[in-house]
Amino acid sequence: MLRMKTFSITALLALLFVLFSSSTYCQLSPPEEILKWEADIIVFDSLNLMETSDASTLLVAGSSSVRLWDSIHYDLAPYRVMQRGYGGARLTDFNYYAGRIIKPQQFKAILVFVANDIAGVESDLHPKEVFRLFRDLVKQLRKSNPDTPVCWIEVTPTPKRREVIDRIREASKDIEDYCDRSEDLHFIATYDQFTTADGLPDSTLFRADMLHLNRKGYQVWAHTIKASLVDAGINP
Repeated sequence: MLRMKTFSITALLALLFVLFSSSTYCQLSPPEEILKWEADIIVFDSLNLMETSDASTLLVAGSSSVRLWDSIHYDLAPYRVMQRGYGGARLTDFNYYAGRIIKPQQFKAILVFVANDIAGVESDLHPKEVFRLFRDLVKQLRKSNPDTPVCWIEVTPTPKRREVIDRIREASKDIEDYCDRSEDLHFIATYDQFTTADGLPDSTLFRADMLHLNRKGYQVWAHTIKASLVDAGINP
């Protein structure tokens, strides 16, 4: 019996769904692990009816580090922020729901942080697949928000996922190279800010779970993001 070495069957089905339905994301019935986020996305549907953005608004979307950022409005001031984070988002589900998470409104920039595609579990994607999903997300965003700068926030090196940092960095390097070749596409590097002098994740910046940022970690994140935005000419 052949063994699937790179993907679990579940991860492969999710990836195939995304790849074969990239134009509309509704041609096939999505796998269960994508639909489990429907309740979270319904909340975004409601928020998108109530909240409006303008030319000074940063849309910050992605996984739980975005969702748990309670001080985001204070930390990223003077930028105005629209926050859209949920659970353990992966690009397979984020891409499927992207049209509902990121409505075609006016934004100063769209910032995306999705950190769970390589987590040291059986369903991990290969770094090249993460990169392909990122490119597909960019294509979606260019259709709905063609003139808006898009910023990918590098996946933060965490103590809990130390064993897969090399694979995470491989995906990040491909994404960074792609961003460097594209107009209005920016890579916000975070690796150096979250590692110690010996190259290990700085545990003082994380909560007890060694995965999510603590208050000090969010302060470092905010400083890094704002400095990168200014360097890219995306000023408040």
